[in-house]
Amino acid sequence: MSGLTLAQASEIVDAALSHARELGLRPLTITVLDPGGHPQVVKREDGAGILRPQIAHAKAWGCLGTGSGGAAGARHATRDPAFFAALAAISEGRVASSRGGVLVRDQDGELLGSVGVSGERPENDETVAVFGVEKAGLVADVG
Repeated sequence: MSGLTLAQASEIVDAALSHARELGLRPLTITVLDPGGHPQVVKREDGAGILRPQIAHAKAWGCLGTGSGGAAGARHATRDPAFFAALAAISEGRVASSRGGVLVRDQDGELLGSVGVSGERPENDETVAVFGVEKAGLVADVG
């Protein structure tokens, strides 16, 4: 399984943060993970909350672990809270099924990694994640 290059991961994060500033959003933290769940790039803006890196990581990691974007995960969690409570226990709390988590795919649909954004309302986190992925010429899968 191939993954994102460091240059691609950096482009995603930088484009997403730039877009967040254009939109006037609160300070964010953005994490890009490779397909194995390992961090490639993590950036925390000045003023972002102290838990934001862990939340961004959990959103991205949860997407990889479930094979679906955060929007799909959030819908499933609402429909089947017992399963997602078990998932949280199994993963030792490392999964956050929420918008702002996005799978990254190439044009052929191959999984390259994931992005997690934290610091704003979930729909805004998702907006900047998708923007960053698409700016890098890749496909954002929100579920």
